[in-house]
Amino acid sequence: MVDSVVAVLARRRVALGFLCGVATLAFAQPTLRSIAAGMSIAAVGESLRFWAAGHLNKSREVTSSGPYRWVAHPLYLGSSIMGMGLAVACASVAVSALIVVYLVVTLTAAMRSEEAFLRRTFPDGYDRYRRGDAPPQKRFDVAQAMANREYRAVVGLAIVALLLIWKATYNGSFWRAGGP
Repeated sequence: MVDSVVAVLARRRVALGFLCGVATLAFAQPTLRSIAAGMSIAAVGESLRFWAAGHLNKSREVTSSGPYRWVAHPLYLGSSIMGMGLAVACASVAVSALIVVYLVVTLTAAMRSEEAFLRRTFPDGYDRYRRGDAPPQKRFDVAQAMANREYRAVVGLAIVALLLIWKATYNGSFWRAGGP
């Protein structure tokens, strides 16, 4: 039962993210300062994601190069940093709580699901990786990051920033916080 719930959450995390995104925009109270600070933090998270995506050959190997040398799930760490940035940009306690709940529930499910897949598919390679015995295989490759469709996260982050700027401008807080 628990495994099936974990699998559903892992598969549906993007769709759930869009639903949470609508609620996030509805409850956000962004200002120029909160957007600048939050999007700076989110950009760090997306940079980590892009770096990780440039080393990852999904479902074909256990990756041990790039950020995978130090962190088991750098894509999810990057997503979490992006979520923290979004929470700062939105300047809302309700949004922050929603983001934390979403990230904890969905990313925990995704990590459990992916670790089970890697253990089943690459038992020796995954165990070596977890012990720290796997040598790094390759260098960062922009084409690999693009093949992993990381550009979607970059575009999504830009759209979120524009929506928050629109909302800050629309509700007047942008101008009160030192906008142009």
